Amino acid sequence: MRTIRLCRTLAAATVAVLIGHAPAVAQTPAQQAAEAGERLIRAHRSLNHRIDVLEKLIDDVLWFERLSDVAVVEKVRIYGPPLANEPDPPPSGPGNPFKFYTYLFTPREDFGGRDLPLLVLPHGGVHSDFTTYYSRIVRELVAQGYIVVAPEYRGSTGYGRGTYEAIDYGGREVQDALAARDWVVANHPRVDGDRVGLIGWSHGGLITLHSLFEHPDKYVVGFAGVPVSDLVQRMGYLGPGYQAYYDADYHIGQTPYENLDEYKRRSPVWNVEKLERPVRIHGNVHDEDVNVIEVEHLIQALKAADKEFEYEIYDLPGGHSFDRLDTPEAWEVRRVIYDFLARHLDPPRPGIELGLRANGRASP
Repeated sequence: MRTIRLCRTLAAATVAVLIGHAPAVAQTPAQQAAEAGERLIRAHRSLNHRIDVLEKLIDDVLWFERLSDVAVVEKVRIYGPPLANEPDPPPSGPGNPFKFYTYLFTPREDFGGRDLPLLVLPHGGVHSDFTTYYSRIVRELVAQGYIVVAPEYRGSTGYGRGTYEAIDYGGREVQDALAARDWVVANHPRVDGDRVGLIGWSHGGLITLHSLFEHPDKYVVGFAGVPVSDLVQRMGYLGPGYQAYYDADYHIGQTPYENLDEYKRRSPVWNVEKLERPVRIHGNVHDEDVNVIEVEHLIQALKAADKEFEYEIYDLPGGHSFDRLDTPEAWEVRRVIYDFLARHLDPPRPGIELGLRANGRASP
């Protein structure tokens, strides 16, 4: 019955949107249809955000169910820099910091009272959020003795339209990740502020790279898996549907043809000369999202800049998520990642077992 009532409510709302109010001036049928279409699009977007918020609330419950046996799971609200674009700020608060949530996972085990290294784990994008998709990876990191912080930076889904349209891809979202890092270092009694690294895939890999480029004094090391690397190149092979995320009025607001420098500024491949910290980069020839040519372009640029780094291009099933799956191949690749990070961050228990028997039980 609840489902029937919900369907009736949605139907009534749709009709109301389509009908709207009677225009003060007579309109042609074409004008009426166009306005009704615009109202319906706005209503659809609003409904999508509401559904995202509901999904986020449900997934937050699952975090506790999946990790509470090995980690203290917390979600805190902090702030980063003001909005990058604030066309109509409120009179009493122009330039206010942007508020956002971040997840914090602390090992329950005390590891002999040692201070623990911190890993910043930015989720992917363009618009996405940190979900229990990452639960096994967080579980593996906590088992090694890492504290993990995962910022829901500006542009994330699950928090309504305001957060969604605050997106600043390759821009102030990097500062949100830094704000999460600084908050943990300043407030967590078990963290070692001199052992902080980053681990991220896809758009999270882009944030990892920009963070290392811009804040080498804050991070010791980073891993960037299948990282978005060249937005100019990316617009070319993903087409106008993807481009629409970037030339939206609330985001960059221009195409690469109109402002090439802005797209290059946000692309790691055009900023490799800033790298000062160790980084490892992975790509996959079967990646259906971040084409391997992007990662290869990044590798070539780093070599041309005479930078020291580690990388590997894999030929494995699984596409964009090849090393985040629960398969023997993915476990082996993650072992390589964890060994690399451990060399620089010295967690108390490197070399843990990976797989369904790891940490005493299988992840749900």
